[in-house]
Amino acid sequence: MKAYTIGYGGRKPQEFLDLLRAHNVKAIVDVRLRPDRASMGTYARARSSEKGIQALLAKADIQYFSFVELGNVFLDFSDWEVRYRRLIDKAGDLLVERLLEAPKPFCLLCAEKHAEHCHRSIIAAYLQTKGCDTQHIE
Repeated sequence: MKAYTIGYGGRKPQEFLDLLRAHNVKAIVDVRLRPDRASMGTYARARSSEKGIQALLAKADIQYFSFVELGNVFLDFSDWEVRYRRLIDKAGDLLVERLLEAPKPFCLLCAEKHAEHCHRSIIAAYLQTKGCDTQHIE
């Protein structure tokens, strides 16, 4: 199984789509806790599939899924990485259950451009322990 991660922060929509196409991504799995509150409206999850990130991805024939259960509930803590890693260590199988059903290859999406500053890198590391080949798209 192959999975990618990407952050949209600072990316123009066309650059974002080009990166996904270059990696043959079939589905975006949004791991933001509040996908409806993106600072850049293009990347917000809209109520209608004709708007927001759903519309952007539809142009590239990429499916969109929002799995808020993978969102970073510890973002406001200075030690969020330690806390989120503990959560994944204890409940990872349950948290990634729906993720494993997503079309492959899928790409984890969050706002932070650089994976090393984002909880999606912890999810990716967990997936690697389950035999998934993961790559961060920078």
